[in-house]
Amino acid sequence: MARYLIVGSGATGVHAARTLLDRGASVAMVDVGFERPGVPLPDADFTALKEQHDNPERYLLGATGEAVVYPAPSAKPYGFPPSKAYVFRRPDGVRIQERGFSPLLSFARGGLAEAWTGGSYELRDEELADFPFAAAALRPHYATVAHRIGITAAADDLQRFSPLTSPYLEPLPMDAHSAALHARYDARRDALNASGVYLGRSRVAVLSRDLGARRACGELGRCLWGCPRGALYAPSLTLTELLTHPQFSYHPGWLVRRVLLDRATPGGEPRAIGVEAVPVAGGGAVEFRADRVILAAGALATTQVYLETLAAMGRADVALPGLMDNRHVMIPFVSLGRLGADVTLASYQFHMLAMGLDTGNWRTDVHGQVSTLKAASVHPIVHSLPFDLRTSLRVFRRLRAALGVANIWLPDTRREGNVARLRRMSDGTSQLLLEYGDEDHDLVATREAIDRTRRALGALGCMAPKGMVKVLPRGSSVHYAGTIPMREADDEHTTRHDGSVRGVSGLFIVDGAGFPWLPAKNLTFTLMANATRIAELLD
Repeated sequence: MARYLIVGSGATGVHAARTLLDRGASVAMVDVGFERPGVPLPDADFTALKEQHDNPERYLLGATGEAVVYPAPSAKPYGFPPSKAYVFRRPDGVRIQERGFSPLLSFARGGLAEAWTGGSYELRDEELADFPFAAAALRPHYATVAHRIGITAAADDLQRFSPLTSPYLEPLPMDAHSAALHARYDARRDALNASGVYLGRSRVAVLSRDLGARRACGELGRCLWGCPRGALYAPSLTLTELLTHPQFSYHPGWLVRRVLLDRATPGGEPRAIGVEAVPVAGGGAVEFRADRVILAAGALATTQVYLETLAAMGRADVALPGLMDNRHVMIPFVSLGRLGADVTLASYQFHMLAMGLDTGNWRTDVHGQVSTLKAASVHPIVHSLPFDLRTSLRVFRRLRAALGVANIWLPDTRREGNVARLRRMSDGTSQLLLEYGDEDHDLVATREAIDRTRRALGALGCMAPKGMVKVLPRGSSVHYAGTIPMREADDEHTTRHDGSVRGVSGLFIVDGAGFPWLPAKNLTFTLMANATRIAELLD
């Protein structure tokens, strides 16, 4: 029997496991673990992939065209390709009802970060003020994770929003469009800074030099479909390393339902002794035992396991307040000076620039990442143009080198009305019910952030049509947190600084469910660092 049992193989699970193994502990991991499909033509760039693949239409758009983005007011300028379908596949029996919330869940090996774009930002000291530990306690673990996964960054104006205390790699060379935007910012820095706008290189978990078995970015333009070189970090890469460790055992194909508790001590709090899981392929429940249980399934899945555990104790009516998610807005733009320019498809595909909007209050600062269009499925853009197909294609070819999108995120706070709870069904099963509602100040802050971003893009020589701005539904940012928060106060349904769950000994939470506040920045780097911090504290 392992000392520690970890539920989930996502970003927090694999880094908690790595740290525990480094300390000499034995670790078992229970996971659904849907696998990534094979990678075709790993040395081909995007153009060569289309030319050399046996069935490029199927690979790029799906066997039934499931990756086609059809015209709709809510349509994004891009969608997830068929090669990422495994990331969002749900096992039978996972049932969620949403009200005002449209989440994405993952049961893949590596979790949701198998489909991320690599944004990795340290939080400022003040942004950690609500956490029940000193900010300095997290810095060494940022460094540990950065050393493990490789993150590119540059010392620039974004340091006012995100410090650089870890060992970072040199950033990748900028594509021509990103370089033009950066040069325009340099020329107008004083005026933009005076308005609270700052631009710099995005911090990205991508390799600019080889690291272990992973190869540096080859600028193939295939990031969205899944990096064939391992340059863009994914937690499944760490899982592959863990599988070689003699003290690690991996159990895929199991959906954890609840934590098993030993309540043999009269008057004492129950103790976690393992988990109950059902086979994804169908069949009866099985128990996995361990001395300690660590929930790292992602904030929403961890919340459901916790609620099911309470229900098994006769407490099926518990509602957990404080559900959080960053407001996410997409702002497409055209760089007028790039109209008709040449396009290089063989380039790193995701964002190379990031921006910060200073609001005068660190709790409300806005974070953004700027992506320029390179290799992509272009049909979502072409069909949005107000012309016939032939004319739209001609216009698109002239526009292509000038197109980009600014993604911005706003912070979120815990509120009593945003809850997660179980809803019992007539057949005796249950589903996770997520309820989220915005308040007036959320909508005002969103409008202000959009207006400021559009003005900033204008100062950079871009046109960002207001009618093309897309305010995405809550849940779209995939930055979920807050249902079982860390705090100093000895409140029920909370965790301590070491991730231990109050009221259940031997149970720990290392994912976003334990975060008491949600800044605007991409969260995954901080999640990994915090999981590493907690794993160092466990006995």
